Amino acid sequence: MSALAPDPLGAVLLVPLVSAVLLAVLPGYRMTARLNVVASGLTLLAALALFVTERPAPGPYLIVDDLNIVFVALNCFVGFTTSVFSASYIAHELDSGRLTPVYVRFYHAMYQTMMLGMNLALVAHSIGLMWVAIELATLTTVLMVGIYRTHEALEAAWKYFILGSVGIALALFGTILVYMAARPVVGEGPDAMLWTVLMANAGGLEPALVNVAFVFLLLGYGTKVGLAPLHAWLPDAHAEGPTPISAVLSGLLLNVALHAVLRFKVLLAANPQAIAPGPLMVTMGLSSLLFAGLMLYRRRDIKRLFAYSSIEHMGIIAFAFGMGGPLANFAGLLHMVMHSLTKSAIFFAVGHVAQIKGTQRIADIGGLTVTHPWLGWGLVAGVVAIAGLPPLGVFTSEFLLVSSTFAREPLLAVALVLGLLLALGALLRALGGLAFGEPRGRVVPAEASYVPLYAHLALVLVAGVYLPAPLVGWFQAVAAQLG
Repeated sequence: MSALAPDPLGAVLLVPLVSAVLLAVLPGYRMTARLNVVASGLTLLAALALFVTERPAPGPYLIVDDLNIVFVALNCFVGFTTSVFSASYIAHELDSGRLTPVYVRFYHAMYQTMMLGMNLALVAHSIGLMWVAIELATLTTVLMVGIYRTHEALEAAWKYFILGSVGIALALFGTILVYMAARPVVGEGPDAMLWTVLMANAGGLEPALVNVAFVFLLLGYGTKVGLAPLHAWLPDAHAEGPTPISAVLSGLLLNVALHAVLRFKVLLAANPQAIAPGPLMVTMGLSSLLFAGLMLYRRRDIKRLFAYSSIEHMGIIAFAFGMGGPLANFAGLLHMVMHSLTKSAIFFAVGHVAQIKGTQRIADIGGLTVTHPWLGWGLVAGVVAIAGLPPLGVFTSEFLLVSSTFAREPLLAVALVLGLLLALGALLRALGGLAFGEPRGRVVPAEASYVPLYAHLALVLVAGVYLPAPLVGWFQAVAAQLG
């Protein structure tokens, strides 16, 4: 790539960085909201440009490869649509007095800082830089969860901070152990922390150190993923923070942490003497699925309901990658994309519902398809999609996973299907009261754009009917790498 050619990889990081600085100093809600949308749109364009320009060679800090390129695009797409949703959502919060102009300016600056951290974590070539980037994304979301400054919001932010700090400390220890395993083979210095160097020398890494490192990394980054029993921060963070942050947490940040786990899974798979990471991931994934499926029946808050649904689906994804093999890995990758699009769409709908009704209590919300048809039917479509019903994309990924598991481990497949049916029953039970029947709660006009909601649902529907050949090819190539 010539010196004068555009650098999409640099733009993916520089646009959020520069925008965060500008948003921190610019006054006025309308200006900062528009700049937030424009910055997110420019970052998305830069991410898409990575597909059509020559892929940059790995450098000392950044890398673009088959494993991360689509996740960068997905991250930037959901970040952009969420910024569009956020513009109307935060305007309502400002008008209602729940947020002050100072906090709104802080919110927009932190939004771009969060996007910077997540994008950097995805394209980091060094395992140390990836750790720093995930910590940056975590700290910014902690600050945004507590932005309402209520007792409940501050408690949720502190719980997220404390549990997230424990997780990131475990991940740091695992990262250090990987470096120690690589040092005798690669030598001292930053090269011993680069993905390409680690993969080229994976077979010579000390297996005992790598084994212990993976356990710490799975527990550490698993805390960020929200896998049970490391999930305690997630429901509170979703329930008490602004809804756009719930959409980003479920749709993006959980994926970023799981992307880190997948990197180390590939490293273990390339070392024939290392333990198989699959059983650990299957155990945590299946436990999360069954636990969340049961807990869904006890939720009384609409945002907590879908927070536990996120735990359920991250468990499904971890289970898929734990099972391994071409078909299960393909299903896991597809499920990550479909969950990101679907769950963020659901939170777009839930955010508008909470503002219209003035409550998040499920018992006080009803008849949405009657009082607000566009919103109500959008929520119905989102719940039908996330419940795994055909012909939407989540059904495709779950069908592939169940088929693969039945062919290899029938007993595990029975437990998997049980968890899916538990969640399906709970979600349909809640949906019946929310969307249909006698209207409950206050009825006020909805002043919001439903474009982000229906754009996501349209993509999920298209993916359930037809997957483009380039996307299938990418899934297959990455699935082969994951072992």
